[in-house]
Amino acid sequence: MNPSGDRDFGRREAPPQPIVPKTASEALRPEKGTPPPKRSRKSRSQIVVFMNFLVSSVILVVLAAGVAVYLGKSEFDGPGPSQTTANFLVKEKTGVAEIAEQLERRGLISDSRVFRLGVRAYGHDASLKAGEYEIKAGASMREIMDLMESGKSVLASLTIPEGMTVEQAFQRIAEHEALTGDMPTEMPPEGSLIADTQRFTRGSTRKQIIEKMMADQATLVESVWNRRVPGLPFANINEFVTLASIVEKETGRSDERSRVAAVFINRLNKGMRLQSDPTILYGLFGGKGRPADRPIYQSDIDKPTPYNTYTIDGLPPTPIANPGRASLEAVANPSKTKDLYFVADGTGGHVFATSLEVHNENVARWRAVQRKQQQEAAKAEAEKAQSEPATTNVE
Repeated sequence: MNPSGDRDFGRREAPPQPIVPKTASEALRPEKGTPPPKRSRKSRSQIVVFMNFLVSSVILVVLAAGVAVYLGKSEFDGPGPSQTTANFLVKEKTGVAEIAEQLERRGLISDSRVFRLGVRAYGHDASLKAGEYEIKAGASMREIMDLMESGKSVLASLTIPEGMTVEQAFQRIAEHEALTGDMPTEMPPEGSLIADTQRFTRGSTRKQIIEKMMADQATLVESVWNRRVPGLPFANINEFVTLASIVEKETGRSDERSRVAAVFINRLNKGMRLQSDPTILYGLFGGKGRPADRPIYQSDIDKPTPYNTYTIDGLPPTPIANPGRASLEAVANPSKTKDLYFVADGTGGHVFATSLEVHNENVARWRAVQRKQQQEAAKAEAEKAQSEPATTNVE
């Protein structure tokens, strides 16, 4: 029956289905869900499978690389394994790989690979400088890299005192343990090395130091020579350095160098011989210098050599030592005096005179001082011998 009153032709009502009761176990059993759609042939293709694998692999690699970079950076920036401060030498033309291996062997870093990769990441492969570096206890790899990149290395020193000869300076340079390489086959001219303290990195060559000392001395001499007072009795710059070397050997007192220089310049102007004792010794012993226990004998004074200013006129042919700045300045700007003589006064200085008569009086006083000093030394030696206990042999 159609409620609207219209007859519904062509449609039949389905007969009612009978209700089948379920057992308790069937009622508790989950009903089947909607089955998944069937995969298309395209989704199952080899290319799609490979692309999925590739994307997954890339993601894993990126994640692994990120973890590795994080861990590596943490190790690179973290405290190092060393417990004490140590010096580390980087020689010329040493590569980062070798530096890293040496650092690891010394226990200054934990992993040479991390150090090498860290240096490369910061772009310092070619900027680590040679030198000896003080690496603090617990220094990180980054701190070590920054230190070597800065070039702030520990500096060794070599001092050549004023008045030392070239041969004596060469011996000191040859014996310095922080320098490397052979000495030059020939020595430079006397007086051509600067008397100064050289600062350098361990591993520098001896030839480098010598070349620098020669260049520095040439610059110094030229500078002082250009500022000399007019009228000095020198034919060339070599004579200027020669007299400066004599002044250097005659006195170590800064307050009397220019006055000693004036004595020699006055004598040169008057055509008098310089009569300088250090020139006698250089003529006898050359650059090796006089033995400490060797006095000057009267026969030495009378012995003619090219350097003995008691027997030659004017200046020796070369300097007799390496003069320092103060002696060069003293000769370039000597005191304005008429002094022609000087002799030791017994206190470490000298007494000056304008005439031979006064000079002889000064010499007599100096000899009296010498005799007194010798007597006092002999007395002290005798008292020392008396105070020492006598030794006896017991059989």
